[in-house]
Amino acid sequence: MPREHAPILANRAGRYTEALPITRLLPHFQCVWMSSVAVDHLGPVAVVPDGCVDLLWRDDRFTVVGPDITAATPELGPGAIVLGIRFRPGSAAKWLGQPLTGIVGREVPMTEFWGSEADRVADRIRAASSTRDKLRVLQELLAAEALRVEHPRQEAKMIFEFLRAGASVGGRQIKALRERLGVSERTLRRLCHELFGYSPKTLDRILRFQRFQALARTEADEGLALLAFRAGYADQAHLTREIQSLCGMTASELVHQLAA
Repeated sequence: MPREHAPILANRAGRYTEALPITRLLPHFQCVWMSSVAVDHLGPVAVVPDGCVDLLWRDDRFTVVGPDITAATPELGPGAIVLGIRFRPGSAAKWLGQPLTGIVGREVPMTEFWGSEADRVADRIRAASSTRDKLRVLQELLAAEALRVEHPRQEAKMIFEFLRAGASVGGRQIKALRERLGVSERTLRRLCHELFGYSPKTLDRILRFQRFQALARTEADEGLALLAFRAGYADQAHLTREIQSLCGMTASELVHQLAA
């Protein structure tokens, strides 16, 4: 059972739904989503690393949440509602106009990137009468901006999908990726810092952690040792260390929440 004060995964603290964005945003964003915290929820909420970047509307503020290396624990009170739209791999750097290294592990006001334009977007969202309308307005405003933003680089999708698939074993994942792209170690590192905010090794760790979560949601009865092997960890001890480092939970606590 989870410890009394263990953080609760964000999608276990209330209701989470997601959908495809409107057509004009599909080249840039993978989903729009809404998260609402249960009105009787108490305690910390954990948003675990996934290698992605989101634009948020939360507490009447328009912000961007950078890629995390460890779980974020935003202050979300009972009944809080968060609206978000998640960038496709490599897309956020184009929209923000800079590499992602400066926003790793941070939630930053969009005014730092868009200035008065971000204020205009926020005013329009704020004026919408319902949660559904706020999400519609956000997408419509972004769709107008999308006409001026380049599509994400193909290398970004290739890097992300290759590491997420975990096709190589025995610690050769990064080497296999370099061979697939035909680039040097230095070039791959530069690309990953620009497009994802951190090194290929860190991105690989996070996407392996995501593979483990996907398995644990449906196959928790297989046991930690087998789940660790299938997700690409060296052994159960390696899995345990990584979970503690990435999200601050024990492996059993995490699996319990994922499988519930």
